[in-house]
Amino acid sequence: METLEAEVQINGVPERHKTYKVGNRRKTRQVIVGGIKIGGDAPISVQTMTKTKTDDVAGTVGQIKAAAEAGCDIVRVTVNDKEAAEAMKEIVRQAPVPIVADIHFNHIFALKAIEAGVAKVRLNPGNIGSKDRIRQVLTAAKDRGIPIRIGVNSGSLEEDILQKHGYPTAEALFESAMRHVGICDEFNFKDIVISVKSTDVKLMIEAYRLVAQRTDIPLHLGVTEAGTTRVGTIKSSVGIGALLSEGIGDTIRVSLTDDPVKEVEVGKEILRSLSLASRNVELIACPTCGRLEVDLFGIMAQLEEKLAKVKKPVTIAVLGCVVNGPGEASAADIGIAAGKGVGILYRKGEMVKRVKEEDIVKTILEEVDKFQPET
Repeated sequence: METLEAEVQINGVPERHKTYKVGNRRKTRQVIVGGIKIGGDAPISVQTMTKTKTDDVAGTVGQIKAAAEAGCDIVRVTVNDKEAAEAMKEIVRQAPVPIVADIHFNHIFALKAIEAGVAKVRLNPGNIGSKDRIRQVLTAAKDRGIPIRIGVNSGSLEEDILQKHGYPTAEALFESAMRHVGICDEFNFKDIVISVKSTDVKLMIEAYRLVAQRTDIPLHLGVTEAGTTRVGTIKSSVGIGALLSEGIGDTIRVSLTDDPVKEVEVGKEILRSLSLASRNVELIACPTCGRLEVDLFGIMAQLEEKLAKVKKPVTIAVLGCVVNGPGEASAADIGIAAGKGVGILYRKGEMVKRVKEEDIVKTILEEVDKFQPET
């Protein structure tokens, strides 16, 4: 086991933190969010955030339930006004997963969310005013065993930190996070998760590496305001994926200008691509070229739609030519190597039979139905 040490400045006072690595996963202290463990040796959880007006209880709960069905572990809800604060109790009551209250500046909303039974609060203690207000919130959270996520963002750094560093840097994000950690330390509040997000993927990676090297606090990974589904998926996959591949990160949220379910799907796929989560159906297809002799685009579109809700951990490969097709198809649980309107069906590496092009989708669906994963 490797031990890394570094000196951290918290409110100007040097402090020693240790980061322990076991294998490839950074070992941290652990917090519990409504029964979901974050950090330590816990599986990496996936989060999202509702896009509805919070006081629309039915709409908000509907998004939470849809996200949970897609495999989301934790859902964040903004509490930005009095109506939203009043809606939280009913939202928490109906939610099938732990709820995080997203708070900015207003300690009263934080207290109301805690009273409503949220499982975690996203709050920067230094932004809510006097020490008495901070004490009230941290005491209420501590009494109920509710952790706090300190969420630092490159777009909203404190003015004095920006002046010191000139512009958002990894050290600036780290310093801001440690300032809020120091405030929590003053009140002996240790149940903390940190995020240091940026729209700049390189900056985000560097900032998380600093926090990972210098603390043992669990990390919530994300590229903030990542953008549309296409661009946001790429940026999130690069940023989150790079850190996870280094053993850094304990919970993730993909930020997209899209439905929360899409965020969850991308987040789950990032984890699966790194073997950090069990797979459901994995569809593999060749990129196609001039050798293509079947309607692979149509076949894959049908399979993607018809297998969307299947939970079996099965790998399906459909290849559209005779060059790489047989080898790659035979490596999957269920494979098709196709050419000239005909496909060869493979089952766990064994050639089974020839299938007409128009029967490929039906045949694969039948094979998935019969498939029994290894235990």
